[in-house]
Amino acid sequence: MTHPWLVRAETEADAAAVRTVDLAAFPTAEEADLVEALRADPGAWFGDLALVAEDGRGAVVGHTVLTRCHIDAAPALALAPVAVLPGQQDQGVGGALVRAALAAAGRRGEHHVVVLGHPSYYPRFGFSRASLYGIRVGFDVPDEALMALTLDPQHPLPAGTVRYAAAFGV
Repeated sequence: MTHPWLVRAETEADAAAVRTVDLAAFPTAEEADLVEALRADPGAWFGDLALVAEDGRGAVVGHTVLTRCHIDAAPALALAPVAVLPGQQDQGVGGALVRAALAAAGRRGEHHVVVLGHPSYYPRFGFSRASLYGIRVGFDVPDEALMALTLDPQHPLPAGTVRYAAAFGV
């Protein structure tokens, strides 16, 4: 299926547009601040895993970030956030971003990805309940909201507690 947008790596020039998307997509500025906090953490930010989607005119309409986390001692990535301008939602922009981010992570040789998100959305990308693998977080979330995915069947998901980058505040 051909889409009218282009998914590409974020550049420094995209920072203001990403902020605009976040402020429009998230209910509070505090939630929108997460991307800037992650960008400021060199241990959490990977430029090639920060992606934007542009519409046919070159305007940024969505973005996603994969950032470093750990499942106990095993390195993993956290998918957070996926944000799309309200007028572009439900058109496949978010799905294109998630697929591109997972493909980029695989090319980097990453093995595991976790996401806190809507249980009806992420399973279509291969995510399943993290608790099935003994993966948990150290704070209260609904069991169905924490999901995990292995990008390489040769590296099964490890059991343990997810430790997020400091920017997440947990």
